[in-house]
Formats: sequence, structure tokens, C-alpha cells
Amino acid sequence: MIDSNNLESRIVEIYNLYYLDVYRFLVCFTGSQNDAEDLTQEVFIRVLKGLSNFNGNYNLKTWIFSIAKHVAIDHYRKKKFASLFKDSFFNQLLSSEKKPDEEFEEVELKRFIHEAIAKLKPNYRAVVILRGINEFSINETSEILQCSAAKVKVDYHRALKELKRKLNIEIEGVLTNAK
Repeated sequence: MIDSNNLESRIVEIYNLYYLDVYRFLVCFTGSQNDAEDLTQEVFIRVLKGLSNFNGNYNLKTWIFSIAKHVAIDHYRKKKFASLFKDSFFNQLLSSEKKPDEEFEEVELKRFIHEAIAKLKPNYRAVVILRGINEFSINETSEILQCSAAKVKVDYHRALKELKRKLNIEIEGVLTNAK
């Protein structure tokens, strides 16, 4: 339980500490910076509402990411996205020092990867984003997803296997069309 006298300063501290990580998670999950900004605000509104009742049984970071996961899934259910990842986000990640052909190859590779991630089941997609992109530990991921560490390991393994299969199909399709 957080002391109500210290609540305002604690909220500011939490916001400053976790905002960027939550925002990046939501950009990866939604593929939209605008949606991620809105959802990040929603996450911190929920954190604000629940912070006075936070009892410390969980790590604060995993509690916040659990809220972020629920907000993202609620958003996904409402929108029923056909594609969760957009190229505009990845164009910003490219280094300006690369040659045009290298940039094109990197954009294409990222597009293939994120289209394949977008086609994964939501629970596989979440574990790939948390473990593979955000680099959460198995225990942190299990707390966020509210499942056992064993399930995280199994889902991550299966998700990567499925991702590899999808990427092989995509790349073979591109090579076939290029002939």
C-alpha cells in the first residue's frame, strides 16, 4: 500500500520511470504510435486509480505491464486489427548512414518479421513482444501474462517456431515471385 501523503510524488516518479517502456510495448503491440500514446495514457490512468490499493505482492513494473497488456488486448478486441505493425514506425528506426539498398533490405526484413508477428495468436504475439523485443525475463513475463513460467517457455518456443515457419513461407513466396 502506498502512503497517500506521498502519492503524488510517487505517481510522478512511476510515470517518469515506466512511461517510455510502456509506450514502446504498446507501439509494438498496436503498430500505431497514435494508438500507443492513447493507450499509454489509459494505462497510467488505471495505474493512478489502482496505486493506492497496490499491496506490493507483485513487482511494480510487472504490475504496470500487466495493466498495459490488458489495455492492449482490450484495444485489439475492439479494433480487430488486420495488421498490427506499420512500416512508418520501422522507418524511424533506420540509421541514416546506410546505403539505400541496405535500408530497403532492412525495411523489407522488418516488414516480413512484423507481418509474421501480427499473424501470431494474441498470446504468442504478447510473449514474443515481451521476451523477444522488450527482453523481459521469464518470471517477469509470466507475472505480466498471469501464467506460469513453464507456459511462458512453451509459448515462446512455439511462437518462435511458428514465426520461423511463417517467415520461411513469406521468403519462399517472395523468391518465387522474383523469378
